[in-house]
Amino acid sequence: QVQLVESGGGLVQAGGSLRLSCAASERSFSPYAMGWFRQAPGKEREFVARITWSGGITYYADSVKGRFTISRDNAKNEVYLHMSSLKPEDTAIYYCATTRTATAATRVDRYDYWGQGTQVTVSS
Repeated sequence: QVQLVESGGGLVQAGGSLRLSCAASERSFSPYAMGWFRQAPGKEREFVARITWSGGITYYADSVKGRFTISRDNAKNEVYLHMSSLKPEDTAIYYCATTRTATAATRVDRYDYWGQGTQVTVSS
């Protein structure tokens, strides 16, 4: 069973930046892709970004395109989300997750393992 641990969340002012990290525990870790999702209070969990593990191909939600960058370090089994130009509406718990499928990249139910989440709060 893969365990994912996120870190790097915190409180930041609007316009600021944060970098989230997600570390996978399993040595033979090799998903098709890893993704970041977020969930704000009272809202459904939503897709943020995804990166394929082998080729590093990225895909972003329109709401974060141009502001967030997803990257990975295969040797460390880690994935990152660099967030800049943060807005109050980016406030949420951010989760990383793994998927074995190439289709439906934005669907929560396509992801197999999830971390516990890290809180990001953007003040205005």
